[in-house]
Amino acid sequence: MSMLKNVTIGQYYPGDSVVHRLDPRTKLGLSVAFIVMLFVVKGFLPYVWLAALVLLVAQIASVPLKVMMRGLKPLTFIIGLTFLLHVFTTRGGVTLWQLGFLRIDSHGLAQGAFLSIRLIMLVVATSLLTLTTSPIALTDGLEHILSPGAKLGLPAHELAMMMTIALRFIPTLIDEADKIMRAQLARGADFETGGLIKRAKNLLPLLVPLFVSAFRRADELAMAMEARAYRGGKGRTRLKELQYTSSDFWAYCLSGLAFVAAYYLGRWA
Repeated sequence: MSMLKNVTIGQYYPGDSVVHRLDPRTKLGLSVAFIVMLFVVKGFLPYVWLAALVLLVAQIASVPLKVMMRGLKPLTFIIGLTFLLHVFTTRGGVTLWQLGFLRIDSHGLAQGAFLSIRLIMLVVATSLLTLTTSPIALTDGLEHILSPGAKLGLPAHELAMMMTIALRFIPTLIDEADKIMRAQLARGADFETGGLIKRAKNLLPLLVPLFVSAFRRADELAMAMEARAYRGGKGRTRLKELQYTSSDFWAYCLSGLAFVAAYYLGRWA
């Protein structure tokens, strides 16, 4: 459970940097563009360039590297499994090692490393977005982006609110799960030994109170919103209206140049 506490998606790291002050619509748009670039570019050189870009943004935002990397710990198994599956199943290039039916080719090794790095970059980029954007700003940004769909009957405000609440409560539920697990361990519960089926059964004393707590929190949140006369986005005003600044303009320009450079680095590599 201590590994779950390393999840950084949904957590906010307070600060007053240029990155923190950017319009949330700018950060959302650039994050989506960054994710698209991860699937568009080919080769290791563009990925080194994009990784350097992420580290530069994190440095400007004064977000410690260990905070960003902490979010990778819960995914260590998935990243390792992805690497091994491609190493032993992808064929091509020079055979580097073989033992019976097991074989490692140079193409499989490169493909496994490539996809593992892509997964790491996806997690780090997503974590950086939530670490530098408050839940309220993220809600407003999502609502503005989804607002054109309101003409087609899309409930933009409700969707943005649900997505943001879900992100906001990830750390809360993780803390709640950690407290419940500690309490159950003190009562003699065993979550570590046994096979897969036994471990799944042993999780019932954890999952049942966790779901009860989640539903209770949802009910309390709904009652609190109703007590404050919350009626959705129609006619709702904001303390701080979103407004693009020169920083957003330069962020778009510089990021666009960086993405174009990454694309051509992949073509030349």
